[in-house]
Amino acid sequence: MTTSEQTRGTDAAERNPSERNGARMEPLARLPVFFALAGRRVVLAGGSDAAAWKAELLSASGAEVALYAADPCPDLLALIATPPGGPIRHISRDWTPDDLRGAALAIGDFPDDDDAARFAAAARAAGVPVNVIDKPDFCDFAFGAIVNRSPLVIGISTDGAAPVFGQAVRAKIEAVIPRGFRAWADAARSWRPSVAALGLSYHGRRRFWERFTARALAAPDIEPALALRESLLAGAESERTGIEKGSVTLVGAGPGDPELLTLKAVRVLQAADVVLYDDLIAPAILDVARREAKKMLVGKTGYRPSCKQDDINALMISLARQGKRVVRLKGGDPMIFGRAGEEIAAARAASLAVEVVPGISAGQGAASRMAVSLTHRDHARRLQFITAHARDGKLPRDLHWAALADPAATTVVYMPQRTWAELADKAMSAGLDPVTPAIAIFSATRPEERQVFATVGTLAPALEDAVKAGAEGPCLILFGHALGEADAREQALEDALTDEALACVTLADRTATA
Repeated sequence: MTTSEQTRGTDAAERNPSERNGARMEPLARLPVFFALAGRRVVLAGGSDAAAWKAELLSASGAEVALYAADPCPDLLALIATPPGGPIRHISRDWTPDDLRGAALAIGDFPDDDDAARFAAAARAAGVPVNVIDKPDFCDFAFGAIVNRSPLVIGISTDGAAPVFGQAVRAKIEAVIPRGFRAWADAARSWRPSVAALGLSYHGRRRFWERFTARALAAPDIEPALALRESLLAGAESERTGIEKGSVTLVGAGPGDPELLTLKAVRVLQAADVVLYDDLIAPAILDVARREAKKMLVGKTGYRPSCKQDDINALMISLARQGKRVVRLKGGDPMIFGRAGEEIAAARAASLAVEVVPGISAGQGAASRMAVSLTHRDHARRLQFITAHARDGKLPRDLHWAALADPAATTVVYMPQRTWAELADKAMSAGLDPVTPAIAIFSATRPEERQVFATVGTLAPALEDAVKAGAEGPCLILFGHALGEADAREQALEDALTDEALACVTLADRTATA
């Protein structure tokens, strides 16, 4: 449901758009950092198989590994002979504190805690970050699971809590990160000096790399060719002296669950300079946006203080004329009761580029949560969306009552809370059967979602009771015989729970009698 664009009632006060600070970074168990080790000495103490894996990682990173081990395992001996990157120099004795001086890192493998503590203390005294394998209490840093598309490298850490879980996450990421990204990341590194030489503005550089990234995502397994490099550079050069052109994109945020955002919505949010959003946009959805983007609340909320639509349009246009990429973030789908038409017209009148990224509507979200088909072939020939909220905050005067009374239709009612009782009465007067299944759903797809099952004739008091009981958030009402499928499942569940409770009582009575 496009809750962000609920039309204001006549009693709603006005307010001005305001900038809101984004959510602060939540606590981190570890700071993810990437050490540049090429040509730097790293001390590795220990000769076990675990030490061999660390030696391979360090050498692959270009480090010059100083291995202190009296009796290295066969894997270590093989690595010493053919290192994957930097050299591994074997010193056939135990380490000493002097060996740690000037090292970039120190890694040790010690089964005994006293030996581990002595190594960690010596490394810290020498000012060297230390890791003791499988002993987090002695570590300044940790090794995580790695997805290697170098120079694209992804590290995964569970802070030692669940290494197997970390490996499972790594496997998931491996499955979705094409191996061809290695070539694209390498091309980005080699092309960067040429991009810098153009002297582009910040926005110009971002546009270049966004186009580069779009090509990489579209064809990850096709190696970037010199012709593409020249084409992208030529495009950036032609724009270098031009006026920065902003844009407006209307993005559907879906009904609330951030996992229901489309891939395109995520890409647009992560490229935004400014996000204009409404009160009922879930914080988790705002977190998807680029961290550096300015996020501005332009609160559109039914029956409460709201920004005027003209003010929102003016702000949107002003920001875009400054060369910024403006995202107008709306709940549900912006083209369904989202006042998108007014904002599109305003952008076009200002000669601004405007695009729409659709979102999952609240009606779709509600249906998915109830696992019911709104167009069930046995019950519905038509699906209709209506709003129960006119410009003056009252029930619209031009609703098609015969269509609403059609027993073969499923109707989704947006913004219904204050006008549902009147709507239901008039629809029943037009012939709608009072026992037609009706469902109200609050905060569809969100953790606080609340469903109210009733009929058209009984939903109004049930709706009031739900609000008194704490149901809140955007509300949607659906009615039609197709909804009977969901109602039947709900009743079956209630009956099953009642039968189970009665069985427990009966068993308790029998036990007490015995």
